[in-house]
Amino acid sequence: QVQLVESGGGLVQPGGSLRLSCAASGSIFSINAMNWYRQAPGKQRVLVAAITGGGNTNYANSVKGRFTISRDNAKKSVFLQMNSLKPEDTAVYYCNAQILSSPSWTFRDYWGQGTQVTVSS
Repeated sequence: QVQLVESGGGLVQPGGSLRLSCAASGSIFSINAMNWYRQAPGKQRVLVAAITGGGNTNYANSVKGRFTISRDNAKKSVFLQMNSLKPEDTAVYYCNAQILSSPSWTFRDYWGQGTQVTVSS
């Protein structure tokens, strides 16, 4: 059973920083793309940052220059360093990954449970 578990959310003042972590566990053979999404109250879930298996990254325009996505393939983990946080960054952040695992032996999408990030003074 593949699981993604996020950590690192919380309450931070505007201009502050947080680092989110997401670790995958289970009978995993390979992990392709790893992504961070967020969903603000009353809004759709949107892609914030993505990183390929080879380390290529992509960011939403709203977070470029402030957020950095990285991964540790040995630890099956992805991270999101968030700097210069703004109130509009407030949302539930979700980890997502395309994972090849047994017994299906096909790449499937998996999601974490989400972690709340609140930016407020």
